[in-house]
Amino acid sequence: MTLKLDINPIKAWMPNIDNPLLISGPCSLETEEQTMETARLLAKDKRVFVFRGGVWKPRTRPGSFEGVGSIGLKWLQQVREETGFPVGTEVANAQHTEEALKAGLDVLWIGARSTASPFVVQEIADVLKGTDTVVMIKNPVNPDVQLWMGAVERIYQAGIKNIVGIHRGFTPFRETKYRNYPNWKTFIELKRLLPNLPVICDPSHIAGTREYLFEISQKAFDMGMEGLMIESHRDPSCALSDAGQQLTPADLGKMLDKLVIRYENASNPEFDNQLDVLRNRIDAIDAELLEILASRVQIVKQIGEYKRDNNVTALQISRWTQLMENRVKLGKSMDVNETFVKILFQLIHEDSVRMQTEIMDQE
Repeated sequence: MTLKLDINPIKAWMPNIDNPLLISGPCSLETEEQTMETARLLAKDKRVFVFRGGVWKPRTRPGSFEGVGSIGLKWLQQVREETGFPVGTEVANAQHTEEALKAGLDVLWIGARSTASPFVVQEIADVLKGTDTVVMIKNPVNPDVQLWMGAVERIYQAGIKNIVGIHRGFTPFRETKYRNYPNWKTFIELKRLLPNLPVICDPSHIAGTREYLFEISQKAFDMGMEGLMIESHRDPSCALSDAGQQLTPADLGKMLDKLVIRYENASNPEFDNQLDVLRNRIDAIDAELLEILASRVQIVKQIGEYKRDNNVTALQISRWTQLMENRVKLGKSMDVNETFVKILFQLIHEDSVRMQTEIMDQE
Protein backbone atom coordinates (compact mmCIF):
# COMPACT_ATOMS: atom_id res chain seq x y z
CA MET A 1 0.00 0.00 0.00
CA THR A 2 1.32 3.44 -0.95
CA LEU A 3 2.30 5.54 2.06
CA LYS A 4 2.37 9.30 1.56
CA LEU A 5 4.57 10.75 4.28
CA ASP A 6 5.11 14.50 4.54
CA ILE A 7 8.79 14.23 3.63
CA ASN A 8 10.53 17.36 2.38
CA PRO A 9 12.02 17.49 -1.11
CA ILE A 10 15.79 18.00 -1.22
CA LYS A 11 15.37 21.60 -2.32
CA ALA A 12 13.55 22.40 0.95
CA TRP A 13 16.72 21.94 3.00
CA MET A 14 19.16 22.82 0.20
CA PRO A 15 17.42 25.72 -1.58
CA ASN A 16 20.41 26.71 -3.73
CA ILE A 17 20.75 23.33 -5.40
CA ASP A 18 20.50 23.56 -9.20
CA ASN A 19 21.60 20.05 -10.16
CA PRO A 20 21.08 16.56 -8.79
CA LEU A 21 22.40 16.27 -5.25
CA LEU A 22 26.05 15.21 -5.24
CA ILE A 23 27.70 14.15 -1.98
CA SER A 24 31.40 13.35 -2.07
CA GLY A 25 34.41 12.85 0.15
CA PRO A 26 36.61 10.07 1.49
CA CYS A 27 35.32 6.69 2.58
CA SER A 28 37.23 7.34 5.81
CA LEU A 29 38.73 10.46 7.29
CA GLU A 30 42.34 9.45 7.96
CA THR A 31 44.20 12.61 8.90
CA GLU A 32 43.36 16.27 9.19
CA GLU A 33 45.58 17.00 6.19
CA GLN A 34 43.94 14.33 4.01
CA THR A 35 40.48 15.58 5.01
CA MET A 36 41.18 19.24 4.29
CA GLU A 37 43.05 18.71 1.03
CA THR A 38 40.31 16.46 -0.36
CA ALA A 39 37.67 19.01 0.66
CA ARG A 40 39.56 21.90 -0.94
CA LEU A 41 39.87 20.01 -4.20
CA LEU A 42 36.19 19.05 -4.20
CA ALA A 43 35.16 22.64 -3.42
CA LYS A 44 36.49 23.67 -6.84
CA ASP A 45 33.65 21.75 -8.49
CA LYS A 46 30.36 23.57 -7.91
CA ARG A 47 28.42 20.41 -8.71
CA VAL A 48 29.42 18.96 -5.32
CA PHE A 49 27.01 20.12 -2.60
CA VAL A 50 27.84 18.09 0.53
CA PHE A 51 31.15 16.80 1.90
CA ARG A 52 31.04 13.31 3.39
CA GLY A 53 33.60 11.51 5.51
CA GLY A 54 33.51 8.30 7.51
CA VAL A 55 34.46 8.83 11.16
CA TRP A 56 33.43 5.48 12.64
CA LYS A 57 34.15 2.59 10.29
CA PRO A 58 33.49 -0.81 11.90
CA ARG A 59 34.57 -3.42 9.37
CA THR A 60 33.09 -6.83 8.70
CA ARG A 61 36.00 -8.41 10.54
CA PRO A 62 38.23 -6.74 13.16
CA GLY A 63 41.84 -5.89 12.53
CA SER A 64 41.59 -3.40 9.66
CA PHE A 65 41.27 0.38 9.92
CA GLU A 66 38.05 1.24 11.74
CA GLY A 67 38.08 5.02 11.54
CA VAL A 68 39.68 7.81 13.52
CA GLY A 69 36.69 8.21 15.82
CA SER A 70 35.34 11.41 17.32
CA ILE A 71 38.35 13.56 16.38
CA GLY A 72 37.08 13.33 12.79
CA LEU A 73 34.02 15.39 13.76
CA LYS A 74 36.32 18.36 14.41
CA TRP A 75 37.87 17.95 10.97
CA LEU A 76 34.40 18.01 9.42
CA GLN A 77 33.68 21.23 11.30
CA GLN A 78 36.87 22.70 9.84
CA VAL A 79 35.81 21.64 6.33
CA ARG A 80 32.52 23.49 6.73
CA GLU A 81 34.21 26.60 8.12
CA GLU A 82 36.75 26.81 5.31
CA THR A 83 34.78 25.61 2.26
CA GLY A 84 31.16 26.31 3.19
CA PHE A 85 30.23 22.69 2.49
CA PRO A 86 27.46 21.14 4.58
CA VAL A 87 29.14 18.09 6.13
CA GLY A 88 27.97 14.61 7.07
CA THR A 89 28.99 11.21 8.35
CA GLU A 90 27.53 7.77 9.03
CA VAL A 91 26.09 7.01 12.46
CA ALA A 92 25.77 3.39 13.48
CA ASN A 93 24.24 3.74 16.92
CA ALA A 94 22.75 6.19 19.42
CA GLN A 95 26.14 7.29 20.79
CA HIS A 96 27.43 8.20 17.33
CA THR A 97 24.24 10.17 16.73
CA GLU A 98 24.57 12.10 19.97
CA GLU A 99 28.18 13.04 19.19
CA ALA A 100 27.38 14.04 15.61
CA LEU A 101 24.48 16.23 16.72
CA LYS A 102 26.63 17.84 19.41
CA ALA A 103 29.21 18.63 16.71
CA GLY A 104 26.48 20.28 14.64
CA LEU A 105 26.84 18.11 11.55
CA ASP A 106 24.37 18.91 8.78
CA VAL A 107 23.75 15.43 7.39
CA LEU A 108 23.73 12.01 9.05
CA TRP A 109 23.22 8.71 7.34
CA ILE A 110 22.37 5.27 8.59
CA GLY A 111 24.39 2.47 7.01
CA ALA A 112 23.12 -0.75 5.50
CA ARG A 113 24.00 -2.92 8.49
CA SER A 114 22.25 -0.52 10.88
CA THR A 115 19.17 -0.25 8.67
CA ALA A 116 18.85 -4.03 8.95
CA SER A 117 18.21 -3.72 12.71
CA PRO A 118 14.94 -2.01 13.74
CA PHE A 119 16.29 -1.85 17.30
CA VAL A 120 19.30 0.22 16.21
CA VAL A 121 17.21 2.46 13.96
CA GLN A 122 14.75 3.13 16.79
CA GLU A 123 17.56 4.05 19.18
CA ILE A 124 18.93 6.49 16.60
CA ALA A 125 15.44 7.88 16.01
CA ASP A 126 14.97 8.48 19.74
CA VAL A 127 18.14 10.59 19.82
CA LEU A 128 17.04 12.59 16.75
CA LYS A 129 13.70 13.69 18.24
CA GLY A 130 13.35 17.46 18.35
CA THR A 131 16.00 18.14 15.70
CA ASP A 132 15.69 19.15 12.05
CA THR A 133 18.72 17.17 10.92
CA VAL A 134 18.93 15.75 7.41
CA VAL A 135 18.87 11.95 7.76
CA MET A 136 19.73 9.62 4.92
CA ILE A 137 18.93 5.92 5.12
CA LYS A 138 20.80 3.31 3.13
CA ASN A 139 19.01 0.16 2.05
CA PRO A 140 19.52 -2.89 4.30
CA VAL A 141 22.12 -5.45 3.22
CA ASN A 142 19.36 -7.76 1.96
CA PRO A 143 16.73 -6.66 -0.60
CA ASP A 144 13.95 -6.30 1.96
CA VAL A 145 11.92 -3.27 0.95
CA GLN A 146 9.75 -3.47 4.07
CA LEU A 147 12.83 -3.24 6.29
CA TRP A 148 14.06 -0.20 4.34
CA MET A 149 10.61 1.36 4.47
CA GLY A 150 10.34 0.63 8.20
CA ALA A 151 13.58 2.50 8.88
CA VAL A 152 12.22 5.53 7.02
CA GLU A 153 9.01 5.39 9.05
CA ARG A 154 10.88 5.20 12.38
CA ILE A 155 12.94 8.27 11.54
CA TYR A 156 9.83 10.09 10.28
CA GLN A 157 7.91 9.26 13.47
CA ALA A 158 10.73 10.95 15.41
CA GLY A 159 9.64 14.21 13.75
CA ILE A 160 12.29 14.24 11.01
CA LYS A 161 11.02 15.41 7.63
CA ASN A 162 14.36 15.90 5.87
CA ILE A 163 14.82 12.26 4.87
CA VAL A 164 16.59 10.76 1.86
CA GLY A 165 16.93 7.12 0.85
CA ILE A 166 20.29 5.86 -0.41
CA HIS A 167 20.40 2.92 -2.78
CA ARG A 168 23.80 1.25 -2.22
CA GLY A 169 23.08 -2.25 -3.48
CA PHE A 170 22.66 -5.56 -1.70
CA THR A 171 24.93 -8.35 -0.53
CA PRO A 172 25.05 -10.77 -3.48
CA PHE A 173 24.24 -14.44 -3.02
CA ARG A 174 26.40 -15.32 -6.00
CA GLU A 175 29.46 -13.86 -7.66
CA THR A 176 28.73 -10.72 -9.68
CA LYS A 177 30.91 -8.12 -11.35
CA TYR A 178 29.79 -5.62 -8.71
CA ARG A 179 30.67 -5.53 -5.03
CA ASN A 180 26.97 -5.24 -4.19
CA TYR A 181 24.15 -6.32 -6.48
CA PRO A 182 22.09 -3.26 -7.61
CA ASN A 183 18.71 -5.04 -7.70
CA TRP A 184 17.05 -1.93 -9.13
CA LYS A 185 13.57 -3.44 -8.69
CA THR A 186 13.85 -2.93 -4.91
CA PHE A 187 14.40 0.80 -5.46
CA ILE A 188 11.41 0.87 -7.81
CA GLU A 189 9.24 -0.85 -5.21
CA LEU A 190 10.38 1.58 -2.50
CA LYS A 191 9.41 4.54 -4.70
CA ARG A 192 6.03 2.94 -5.38
CA LEU A 193 5.40 2.52 -1.67
CA LEU A 194 6.93 5.88 -0.62
CA PRO A 195 6.49 8.18 -3.62
CA ASN A 196 7.44 11.31 -1.65
CA LEU A 197 10.81 9.96 -0.54
CA PRO A 198 13.82 11.40 -2.40
CA VAL A 199 16.30 8.66 -3.27
CA ILE A 200 19.92 8.99 -4.34
CA CYS A 201 22.42 6.32 -5.41
CA ASP A 202 25.74 5.26 -3.87
CA PRO A 203 27.63 3.93 -6.92
CA SER A 204 30.83 3.49 -4.91
CA HIS A 205 29.43 0.70 -2.76
CA ILE A 206 27.55 -0.93 -5.61
CA ALA A 207 30.61 -0.96 -7.88
CA GLY A 208 33.43 -1.77 -5.49
CA THR A 209 35.85 -0.70 -8.23
CA ARG A 210 36.30 2.55 -10.14
CA GLU A 211 35.70 1.02 -13.57
CA TYR A 212 31.95 0.60 -12.97
CA LEU A 213 31.20 3.95 -11.34
CA PHE A 214 30.15 5.71 -14.54
CA GLU A 215 27.74 3.04 -15.76
CA ILE A 216 26.07 2.77 -12.36
CA SER A 217 25.83 6.55 -11.97
CA GLN A 218 24.26 6.90 -15.42
CA LYS A 219 21.84 4.07 -14.67
CA ALA A 220 20.83 5.89 -11.47
CA PHE A 221 19.96 9.03 -13.43
CA ASP A 222 18.20 6.97 -16.09
CA MET A 223 16.07 5.46 -13.29
CA GLY A 224 15.12 8.91 -11.99
CA MET A 225 17.25 9.06 -8.85
CA GLU A 226 17.84 12.53 -7.48
CA GLY A 227 21.56 12.43 -6.82
CA LEU A 228 24.72 10.48 -6.07
CA MET A 229 26.97 9.78 -3.10
CA ILE A 230 30.44 9.04 -4.51
CA GLU A 231 33.60 8.49 -2.53
CA SER A 232 36.54 10.73 -3.39
CA HIS A 233 40.06 10.78 -1.93
CA ARG A 234 43.02 13.01 -2.69
CA ASP A 235 45.07 9.85 -3.39
CA PRO A 236 42.98 6.67 -3.48
CA SER A 237 46.07 4.49 -3.81
CA CYS A 238 46.93 5.41 -0.19
CA ALA A 239 43.39 5.11 1.21
CA LEU A 240 43.06 3.05 4.38
CA SER A 241 39.62 1.72 3.40
CA ASP A 242 37.88 0.93 0.10
CA ALA A 243 40.80 2.23 -1.97
CA GLY A 244 39.62 0.54 -5.16
CA GLN A 245 36.29 2.34 -5.37
CA GLN A 246 37.39 5.93 -4.67
CA LEU A 247 38.09 8.62 -7.26
CA THR A 248 40.38 11.59 -7.08
CA PRO A 249 38.43 14.87 -7.15
CA ALA A 250 39.80 15.50 -10.66
CA ASP A 251 38.62 12.11 -11.94
CA LEU A 252 35.25 12.68 -10.28
CA GLY A 253 34.88 15.89 -12.26
CA LYS A 254 35.71 14.09 -15.51
CA MET A 255 33.10 11.46 -14.78
CA LEU A 256 30.47 14.08 -13.97
CA ASP A 257 31.19 15.78 -17.31
CA LYS A 258 30.13 12.60 -19.14
CA LEU A 259 26.93 11.93 -17.23
CA VAL A 260 23.57 12.73 -18.84
CA ILE A 261 21.05 13.99 -16.31
CA ARG A 262 17.48 12.79 -16.87
CA TYR A 263 14.30 14.50 -15.71
CA GLU A 264 10.93 13.07 -14.74
CA ASN A 265 9.06 15.30 -17.16
CA ALA A 266 9.82 17.15 -20.38
CA SER A 267 8.66 20.68 -21.23
CA ASN A 268 7.55 19.51 -24.65
CA PRO A 269 3.79 19.04 -25.36
CA GLU A 270 4.50 16.95 -28.47
CA PHE A 271 6.59 14.55 -26.38
CA ASP A 272 3.83 14.29 -23.76
CA ASN A 273 1.18 13.57 -26.40
CA GLN A 274 3.25 10.88 -28.09
CA LEU A 275 4.12 9.34 -24.72
CA ASP A 276 0.42 9.12 -23.85
CA VAL A 277 -0.28 7.34 -27.15
CA LEU A 278 2.45 4.77 -26.52
CA ARG A 279 1.40 4.26 -22.91
CA ASN A 280 -2.20 3.66 -24.00
CA ARG A 281 -0.94 0.96 -26.34
CA ILE A 282 1.01 -0.61 -23.48
CA ASP A 283 -2.13 -0.56 -21.30
CA ALA A 284 -4.12 -2.35 -24.01
CA ILE A 285 -1.40 -4.99 -24.51
CA ASP A 286 -1.15 -5.55 -20.75
CA ALA A 287 -4.90 -6.16 -20.61
CA GLU A 288 -4.54 -8.77 -23.36
CA LEU A 289 -1.64 -10.39 -21.50
CA LEU A 290 -3.75 -10.74 -18.37
CA GLU A 291 -6.62 -12.24 -20.35
CA ILE A 292 -4.23 -14.78 -21.88
CA LEU A 293 -2.76 -15.61 -18.47
CA ALA A 294 -6.26 -16.10 -17.08
CA SER A 295 -6.99 -18.58 -19.89
CA ARG A 296 -3.71 -20.36 -19.14
CA VAL A 297 -4.68 -20.67 -15.46
CA GLN A 298 -7.90 -22.45 -16.37
CA ILE A 299 -5.98 -24.99 -18.47
CA VAL A 300 -3.42 -25.49 -15.68
CA LYS A 301 -6.28 -26.28 -13.29
CA GLN A 302 -7.70 -28.82 -15.71
CA ILE A 303 -4.27 -30.46 -15.96
CA GLY A 304 -4.07 -30.52 -12.16
CA GLU A 305 -7.41 -32.30 -11.90
CA TYR A 306 -6.37 -34.79 -14.58
CA LYS A 307 -3.07 -35.54 -12.82
CA ARG A 308 -4.87 -35.94 -9.48
CA ASP A 309 -7.36 -38.39 -10.89
CA ASN A 310 -4.52 -40.44 -12.40
CA ASN A 311 -2.08 -40.18 -9.46
CA VAL A 312 0.57 -38.27 -11.42
CA THR A 313 2.95 -35.80 -9.75
CA ALA A 314 2.43 -32.07 -10.22
CA LEU A 315 6.12 -31.47 -10.99
CA GLN A 316 7.60 -33.28 -13.99
CA ILE A 317 11.19 -32.21 -14.59
CA SER A 318 11.46 -33.46 -18.17
CA ARG A 319 8.42 -31.41 -19.18
CA TRP A 320 9.73 -28.35 -17.35
CA THR A 321 13.17 -28.63 -19.00
CA GLN A 322 11.63 -28.99 -22.45
CA LEU A 323 9.22 -26.11 -21.83
CA MET A 324 12.03 -23.76 -20.74
CA GLU A 325 14.24 -24.66 -23.72
CA ASN A 326 11.39 -24.09 -26.17
CA ARG A 327 10.30 -20.79 -24.60
CA VAL A 328 13.84 -19.39 -24.54
CA LYS A 329 14.38 -20.41 -28.16
CA LEU A 330 11.08 -18.84 -29.20
CA GLY A 331 11.86 -15.68 -27.24
CA LYS A 332 15.22 -15.32 -28.96
CA SER A 333 13.53 -15.57 -32.36
CA MET A 334 11.30 -12.68 -31.32
CA ASP A 335 14.21 -10.61 -29.94
CA VAL A 336 13.06 -10.96 -26.32
CA ASN A 337 15.81 -10.95 -23.69
CA GLU A 338 16.78 -14.49 -22.69
CA THR A 339 17.13 -13.71 -18.99
CA PHE A 340 13.71 -12.06 -18.97
CA VAL A 341 12.11 -15.11 -20.62
CA LYS A 342 13.74 -17.45 -18.08
CA ILE A 343 12.59 -15.40 -15.10
CA LEU A 344 9.09 -14.96 -16.53
CA PHE A 345 8.50 -18.65 -17.19
CA GLN A 346 10.13 -19.66 -13.92
CA LEU A 347 7.48 -17.59 -12.14
CA ILE A 348 4.69 -18.92 -14.35
CA HIS A 349 5.76 -22.53 -13.87
CA GLU A 350 6.19 -22.19 -10.10
CA ASP A 351 2.66 -20.85 -9.84
CA SER A 352 1.34 -23.61 -12.08
CA VAL A 353 2.90 -26.23 -9.79
CA ARG A 354 1.44 -24.44 -6.77
CA MET A 355 -2.06 -24.51 -8.23
CA GLN A 356 -1.79 -28.16 -9.22
CA THR A 357 -0.57 -29.28 -5.78
CA GLU A 358 -3.45 -27.40 -4.16
CA ILE A 359 -5.90 -29.19 -6.44
CA MET A 360 -4.31 -32.55 -5.57
CA ASP A 361 -4.66 -31.82 -1.84
CA GLN A 362 -8.38 -31.19 -2.20
CA GLU A 363 -10.62 -34.08 -1.21
